[in-house]
Amino acid sequence: MEIDEIIDTIYPLTSTSKDLIKKSILQTKLPKGHTLFKANKIETRIYFIKKGIARAYAYSEDNQITFWFGKEGDPIVSMQNYVNNQKGYEDVELLEDCELYELKTEKLQKLFLEDIQIANWGRKFSELELIKSEERLISLQFNTATERYLALLKNYPSIIQRVQLSHIASYLGITQVSLSRIRAKLK
Repeated sequence: MEIDEIIDTIYPLTSTSKDLIKKSILQTKLPKGHTLFKANKIETRIYFIKKGIARAYAYSEDNQITFWFGKEGDPIVSMQNYVNNQKGYEDVELLEDCELYELKTEKLQKLFLEDIQIANWGRKFSELELIKSEERLISLQFNTATERYLALLKNYPSIIQRVQLSHIASYLGITQVSLSRIRAKLK
C-alpha cells in the first residue's frame, strides 16, 4: 500500500501538509522474523506497513500472548512510547519479509507543532488506534471464541495462509486444539 493512501485513510491532508510528512518518511525492507520493537525499550520510530504482516505480543509466564496483527496499510506503533515517551510493554515481530515506511517520532512531534493539519492528523491517528483497542477489549469480553475467529477472518481474510495457527490461537485467547475444533466445526 502506498504512503499517500495510508496517510489519507487516517485523515485527509492538504498536499502541502502531506508533502511535509512524506519528506520525513524513509522506506525500509526487513526480513521475516525481525524483531522491530522490544519490550522495556523506548522506541523512537513508528512504521506503516507497505507490504507484509507483523504481530505484537507480550510475555505471560513462559508464553507469548499475541494481541495484535498488522497488515498492509496498518501502523506499527508502541502507544506507550508514542503518547508518553515511556518504555513499551510489547515486542513486535515481522511475520513476513516486510516493506515499511519509517517515521521518527521526534520529527512527527515537531511537525505537529509546525502544522495544524498534521497535528489534526496525529490526533485522528491516536483516536483510531484507541478505537481499535476498545473494539478488541469488547470483543474479548463479550464475543465467543468462534465469533472472534470469524471477525478475524473478516478483517484479515488471508490471515490463515500468512500466520502460524499458534499465533492466531493466542490472539483469540484459546488453545490450538480449541482453534482446530472451531475451524473443523465451520467447514
